[in-house]
Amino acid sequence: MKLKPLGRTDLRVTELCLGTMTWGSQNTETEGHAQIDMALEAGINFMDTAEIYAVPRSPQTSGRTEEIIGSWFRKTGKRHKWILASKIAGGPVDFIRNGSRTDGRTIRLAVEDSLRRLQTDHIDLYQIHWAGRGSYNFEGSWTYQPHQQDTADALANIEDMLETLGDLVREGKLCHVGVSNETSWGISQWLRIAETKGLPRLVSVQNEYSLLRRHFDLDLAELSHHEDVGLLAYSTLAGGLITGKYNDGQMPKGSRGDYQKGFWRLNEQSEAATKEYMALAKRHGLDVAQMAIAFALTRPFMTSVIIGATSTEQLANAIGARNVVLSSELLGEIEAIHRRYPRPI
Repeated sequence: MKLKPLGRTDLRVTELCLGTMTWGSQNTETEGHAQIDMALEAGINFMDTAEIYAVPRSPQTSGRTEEIIGSWFRKTGKRHKWILASKIAGGPVDFIRNGSRTDGRTIRLAVEDSLRRLQTDHIDLYQIHWAGRGSYNFEGSWTYQPHQQDTADALANIEDMLETLGDLVREGKLCHVGVSNETSWGISQWLRIAETKGLPRLVSVQNEYSLLRRHFDLDLAELSHHEDVGLLAYSTLAGGLITGKYNDGQMPKGSRGDYQKGFWRLNEQSEAATKEYMALAKRHGLDVAQMAIAFALTRPFMTSVIIGATSTEQLANAIGARNVVLSSELLGEIEAIHRRYPRPI
């Protein structure tokens, strides 16, 4: 398994990262443990979770995924085999800390709770799950309105969070910090404040990236290159959409779309683009899911692709993408489809 540097640190993470967000809702503890075992046997050393998992988020499932990971650590004694990432909810969530805003105070509370659930004394990478000031990364970004943000308040909030994160790093409870669902402006402010104040420098950004959603190719790619803030890509299969399971009105029982009772990524444009990518994979004798993951792995800004599954069969298929080599001809055809469907979701 290829190793990549995590920002400007001495940590080397595998190019594939084990996603966990279904454990505790769609997956049982036993199934979650089986996926950890499979990923470790395949050579993966990087696992990502969050305090709000399992999804869809609810008071009943929040924190359950971390508990499942923690019980695996306790049972196997193999915490040292993993570079572990987790996240604090980025904005107010009514059933987490009574809907309090994410700031220095709530970060400390969240870290202590996550450490307890994970049954570990440290988290290798701790991330802010989404920007508290707003984000274009959800629901197709149609409600994103940055002109309504309070700049002074946003900057003060980032500084407050960084100061507490710095304290937790010095205490040994956290090793490195990152963000998720962030913008170029947001990342640049995190970096500027950290440098000015001598606080922890961001090592990564976890944003959505797939054949159907390539926002990162533009200004974020430039920032990533110059500042060594690599991408941890989630939803590389667009929530399963790219496999074609939702084409022509299908809604397979037990799928994410069925489980969450709504799937905002699915529309006429995304279905049309999906069918073209599926046809392309078929022409080249490839599995479309593996082709999508392999494409993400070719991107120069990619630190690691997060692969999530609800079955070990799906996970094995995703892991197999590391051995798929995409020809220059195929990559050119991908760009041609992207030209026709630049923003299907």
